[in-house]
Amino acid sequence: MSALDGLRVLDLSRVLAGPWASQTLADLGANVIKIERPVSGDDTRGWGPPWLSDDAGQGGTESAYFLCTNRGKRSICIDIQSADGQKQLQDLAANADVVIENFKVGAAARYGLDYPSLSRDNPKLIYCSITGFGQTGPLAARPGYDFLVQAMGGLMSVTGEADGRPGAGPQKVGVALTDIMTGLYANIGILAALAERERSGVGQQVDLALLDVTAATLANQASNFLVGEVTPTRLGNAHPNIVPYQSFAARDREFILAVGNDSQFAKLATLLERPELSEDSCFTKNAGRVAHRETLVPLLADCFASRDAAQWLALLEAAGVPAGPINSIAEALSEPQLVARGMIVNLPHPDNADLKVVGNPIKLSRTPVAYGRPPPRLGEHDGDLIGDPWGDA
Repeated sequence: MSALDGLRVLDLSRVLAGPWASQTLADLGANVIKIERPVSGDDTRGWGPPWLSDDAGQGGTESAYFLCTNRGKRSICIDIQSADGQKQLQDLAANADVVIENFKVGAAARYGLDYPSLSRDNPKLIYCSITGFGQTGPLAARPGYDFLVQAMGGLMSVTGEADGRPGAGPQKVGVALTDIMTGLYANIGILAALAERERSGVGQQVDLALLDVTAATLANQASNFLVGEVTPTRLGNAHPNIVPYQSFAARDREFILAVGNDSQFAKLATLLERPELSEDSCFTKNAGRVAHRETLVPLLADCFASRDAAQWLALLEAAGVPAGPINSIAEALSEPQLVARGMIVNLPHPDNADLKVVGNPIKLSRTPVAYGRPPPRLGEHDGDLIGDPWGDA
């Protein structure tokens, strides 16, 4: 039995944050029905190339983007604009444990699919709403997207090269991180509400906003401002609170050095045959290294330029100093550690028996994650509406 075996999740969301949340619940054993628009389906079905190729090797109908966030679900097409479609969704929600939606604020109410409406028939319902700016506040009615919110939420202001350096300027993160984090926070809220329901017997609404999540995940950068009253700036690959904790150029390529404490710095100084660095009062403690980074980093950079990255990485590992390569996606997904951890999963799909997906990182000792279904074709499970749609998934 899976951890969430028997949990019924009605997924009315699309694109990334909501589907990421429901996919995680599906991995953990939940029975997830994904509702899609007839004909077009989830927006991300069209976000290619690349595509899952058909038998002729031509472009298929499933985008790689859609495949990354919709495994483990059934797809049912319902026209939400129609009275019949609204009734079908209300009936599904009446027997669901969780509803996940990312309508604009107020839109669900027009279809009778808002929390007050659905909870009248199903008081135990957990109803998770995901929007750009939340259900309240002056921007609540505004649409929000990951890229936009990364900018508004301050994340881009601390991402990218420092002013005055080549390529300087604010940058978005290379994946839609705000959407992903919102999906994960949604899971936490849903599971907390389910745990509380065990005591109270009633459900509640979970309100998630991309902007809120962006602010929450600024972590030390936000705390640096709130405590130190200094606005953080972009430092490229350097760290605002730790030195040396950044990329360095070896003779052939760059690599990452992540010295997290003073003893590791002493080991580094010994390895570089510069023991005086760890004995210098300016560099002995991390606070001093942060204050004098402009002096220390060039000294280290000169040392690292003398050998290839692979040589440095071998020496650093032997010395117990954290360091690593800067991998491409292809290199990262081939890392023996990820392979050993079962993070690359073969999930046969009707259009490609060799479909591979990145697995779920949650490792449970008794009720492990399972991958029972590939990402569904559009409307693949429409027939399940006949009889008991929440029956055997």
